[in-house]
Order: sequence, then structure tokens, then C-alpha cells
Amino acid sequence: MKRVAYVLGLPVVLFAAWYVFSAGSENFYAPPLRDILRAFARTWTLDRLEADVLPSLLRLAAGYTLAAVIGVALGLAIGLSPGLRATAEPVLEFFRAVPPPVLVPVIMLFAGIGDGMKIIVIVSGCVWPVLLNTVEGVRAVDSVQLDTARAYGVTGVSRIRQVILPSASPQIAAGLRQALSLAIILMVISEMFAAGNGLGFTIVQFQRGFAIPEMWSGIILLGLLGFGLSLLFRLAETRALRWYHGLRAAARGR
Repeated sequence: MKRVAYVLGLPVVLFAAWYVFSAGSENFYAPPLRDILRAFARTWTLDRLEADVLPSLLRLAAGYTLAAVIGVALGLAIGLSPGLRATAEPVLEFFRAVPPPVLVPVIMLFAGIGDGMKIIVIVSGCVWPVLLNTVEGVRAVDSVQLDTARAYGVTGVSRIRQVILPSASPQIAAGLRQALSLAIILMVISEMFAAGNGLGFTIVQFQRGFAIPEMWSGIILLGLLGFGLSLLFRLAETRALRWYHGLRAAARGR
């Protein structure tokens, strides 16, 4: 209960302050929160969620999953091979420095304006934190563990699965956590370009139609979506890395 209070305390306080201080607002572009909440209930019906939010979530899931698979696979290969790392590092640094939104027009030229383009945009931005954290996690594996595994004949795929991946998993999880927030941002950006549905498309349509309370309600829904996905990721991470969090707790208790 105390943990829930810590998680929800600040958002509740901020919403309460927004409600109170915006109550007398006459600014067309910053309406009172009560008007936004009415628009939220009126706008985001089950049909609207199915038509706009569900496609966004499916694109997000596809792009994020692809980025995770590509990032971990390439990160393992680069982290395990010093020669490959030295060769690939300049290219990786170049592409990592290019903001993914800048690539949207280029990706549209090759992938069109369908769901494929939007998924590629998400992958193009999310793959880097996963890849780089995987490389660092693999490089940080204890050499004693590697030598012990080699002495017991644990080599090849077994060594990767039983020694390297478990040791690097906390660092990989950190990259996946960073990639999740990027995936939400890129999902919205990709849907603002030549889309016919999606949360980003709907927010832009509200803005162009001067439906300002509805636009703000979409932004709030986007924030709630990000918050919910972050909680789900944290639960999954805690469950998958129980051993790691247990070791840290034990170390702090000494």
C-alpha cells in the first residue's frame, strides 16, 4: 500500500493542482481540466479505442519486439567479437546520432505510408539503446565466470544461454526500458505522417479541427498509456530478474 502511495502520490497532486489552477481559465488553447475530462469521457469510447488506440498498440508491439530481437542479437555478436566491435563502432555511432524522426521522409520513400513504415520508424529508434546496452553487458561479464564455464566444457550456444545472457540481462533490461519510452514517442510521430488512424493521427486531427479539449484528452490518454506500459515492464523485469534484485538487496543488507 505504501509503495502504491509513492507511485500515485505525485501524479494525483499534480492533477489536483491542474484542476484547481485551471478552473477559471478562459484561454481557448488551455481549457479548464474539468472540460478536458468531460471531453475524455465523451471521446474515448470503446469504438474509438478499438479504431485508434488498438492499431497504435499493435504497431508499438511489433516495432518494439523487432527492435529488441535485432538489438540483442547484434549486441551479442558485437560484444563477443572485439574485431567486429572495432569495425562496427564508427558506423553504429554515426547512425545512433541521426534522430529517428528525420528518417521518416526517407523511410516513407522506401516503405510507403502503411503500417510497415510506422513499424520501421519505431525499430530505427528503439534498436540503439538495446544494442548498445547489450554490447556493454556482454563486455562486462566476469572473466572468472567465462573461464569456469570453459573449464567445464560449456561453450558455444550453451555458454551464451547459461552464462553470458544471464550476466548481461540487467544491462539488457536497462536498454529495453529506455527503448520502451522511445517506442511510444516514435509511435506517435510516425502516425502524424500520412496516417489514417492511430493515437498520433487522432491528436493531430483534433488540433487541426480546433477541438482543443479533445486534443488535450488524447495527450492525457497517451500519458496514461505510457505509465501503464512502464508499470507492466517493471513487473515483468522484477519477475525475470528476481535473482539480480535479490543479490542487490542482500548486498545492501550486509
